[in-house]
Amino acid sequence: MASFVLVVVMVLSLAQVSVGSRRLMELYRPPPSDQLTYHQGSVLSGDIPVSILWYGKFTPAQKSIVSDFLLSLTAAPNAAKPSVGQWWGTIDQLYLSNSIAAANGATATRVLLDQQVSDEACSLGKSLTLPQVEQLAARAGGKKGGIALVLTDEEVTVEGFCRSRCGKHGAAPDGDSTFIWVGNSAKQCPGQCAWPFAQPQYGPQGAALVAPNGDVGVDGMVMVLATMAAGTVTNPYGDAFYQGAKEAPLEACTACPGVYGSGAYPGFPGNLLVDATTGASYNANGANGRKYLLPALYNPATSSCSTLV
Repeated sequence: MASFVLVVVMVLSLAQVSVGSRRLMELYRPPPSDQLTYHQGSVLSGDIPVSILWYGKFTPAQKSIVSDFLLSLTAAPNAAKPSVGQWWGTIDQLYLSNSIAAANGATATRVLLDQQVSDEACSLGKSLTLPQVEQLAARAGGKKGGIALVLTDEEVTVEGFCRSRCGKHGAAPDGDSTFIWVGNSAKQCPGQCAWPFAQPQYGPQGAALVAPNGDVGVDGMVMVLATMAAGTVTNPYGDAFYQGAKEAPLEACTACPGVYGSGAYPGFPGNLLVDATTGASYNANGANGRKYLLPALYNPATSSCSTLV
């Protein structure tokens, strides 16, 4: 009898510990320094001209995939839903509309495709350092308040590419414009920078999905470009919307790595739309009948990842 009573007491005690632990977990809220919050800095607003420098060889078809994506952000209101424009509108809703710029009457963003130049001969070589990428960004001719976009082809290696980054964004030295660099990973690391359109390099292995525009490397570039564009407009100078250390921040998309649809988990991008004709996976419609796969956006209000599908 004494043994039975002891067992009952132990079970009740363990139950109380379990309930108490659960309550502690439910009550826990990360400190503000560990959350993606607004640090009162500048964001990009109004007209955002985007100039492009194509470094290396890109076919006209590859260029049109990227150009149509940029046009889809704010210049394709009649695209089928869910759309690239809806995704961009979520950035405005979750971030830009809550900035000092919005409080001061800044107008909504409008992405404008500006000049494009090509450097097929790779004048700085096919192995670039990050400072050289910034040189190319300056050559792209970024306008004040705009973005200079540097895109490198599948033969070009860039410092840190495939090892620690698939792209990068930053600000010009004069602070008047910003830049984005994205590389084509088709030959170097598609499993890292073009997943889920290629087998992942690490972690759970699943079948690669069909790329919506039939080009694993460039469809992967669009996913990275979307991530960098979201980070650029919401945290252009490193003092606006971010989480963690300022030198290595998590931003609007990078706070939701690997999430593209509802129900995502490591190794599974989420529930996506599938084109009945091509079998390609996507979650956003764009200009000229294009389809794209765009990353989830972190919702600071709910501490969750917001997806189009």
